Amino acid sequence: MEEQIPKIDLPEEWIVVGTEIKREVLYLYANYPVCLKCEMIILCMEGEIEATVNINKVHVQANDFFVLMPGSIIQIHRVEGKLKIYAMGFSHKYIKRNSQVQNTSEMLYWILGRPKLSLEATGATMLEEFFLFLSKVYKFISEENRMKMTDNLYRDAHTCISLLYKNKKANQTPKSKSELLCRNFMQLAVCHYAQTRNVAWYAKKLGITHAYLCSIVKKSTGNTCMNIISCMVIKNAKSQLKLTGLSIQAISDSLNFADISFFGKYFKRYTGMSPSEYRNKG
Repeated sequence: MEEQIPKIDLPEEWIVVGTEIKREVLYLYANYPVCLKCEMIILCMEGEIEATVNINKVHVQANDFFVLMPGSIIQIHRVEGKLKIYAMGFSHKYIKRNSQVQNTSEMLYWILGRPKLSLEATGATMLEEFFLFLSKVYKFISEENRMKMTDNLYRDAHTCISLLYKNKKANQTPKSKSELLCRNFMQLAVCHYAQTRNVAWYAKKLGITHAYLCSIVKKSTGNTCMNIISCMVIKNAKSQLKLTGLSIQAISDSLNFADISFFGKYFKRYTGMSPSEYRNKG
């Protein structure tokens, strides 16, 4: 039986890693792709990394800020120079149960393949100081007290990320119940798109009608609920087709399609080609 694509999660609700990330650690993910169950927020201050993230090639260098959402499939290709990298992550278990979502638009941008932001040197240095501070806090306090910090840390980190990505000065606090519901839909979609594409399921989880959910998501994002979910599904499928040796049947099963025929039709509807055609395409 073929192995599933390896999945990476965190042992605690959140972690912060300072400059301990070495070249050898990154090269553990060079020979095969891995799928993140957790969310990772990364700052590179020195060195260069070339990798594939959801079939997109990315080049990370000094002063680059990088966000990897749950479900991202990554593979390292090249590491150059002396590395100085900081990372903070939130576990899949925490994200799945957490109802605080900070700005739908930014989450959608990350999911659709815009994970990197190049910063001015001053801004990167300020973020480095933030990571260093959190790293000291993480090492100093107990796991029980770290857990008490998680909600506030998650909220504050995502407010900061939203400001960086959109360069807005406005308060990112949801302005309406509709906006909050839309953001909660995005969080649910991130966690569950591989299990269900049924919009009615998401509406039920949010305690609203299917029609109302479709209306507020379209108004807030300019996209339909189905387009948002399908975009995540197709990104995942493309990644597995290009980066793994899994059979098309196994990929179909991993994304919870009823059968391989339905998966093939779904994939072709959004890409214009069958899964095998896409896999064999140069």
